[in-house]
Amino acid sequence: MPPPIRLFSYGTLRQETVQRALFGRRLDGTADSLGGYRLAPLAITDAEVVRLSGAAVHSIARRTGDPADVVAGTVFTLTEAELDAADRYEVDVYGRVEVDLASGLRAFVYVGPDA
Repeated sequence: MPPPIRLFSYGTLRQETVQRALFGRRLDGTADSLGGYRLAPLAITDAEVVRLSGAAVHSIARRTGDPADVVAGTVFTLTEAELDAADRYEVDVYGRVEVDLASGLRAFVYVGPDA
């Protein structure tokens, strides 16, 4: 059995309507946090992403390296196909990286360029 694919979300991927549109189901997740990052606003110009999320401005996590900066969010377990769907949903400014969360779990997260 392959290892679980974990995705840490701090934004619109936590919305049930977005989850159902992308994955065809509501995801169950666990609260967690990511140290050394902070959130910044990001204007979204992709009409489909705005339609799904209901928002033209999303948040983007940017690495600061400062342990006092912490982003709260949720860890979800996805299939490979669901991770691919999440990759297609996230606009080009976001990059997917693997990080260690406060819980000790390793997970993917979509982030922007360093702050």
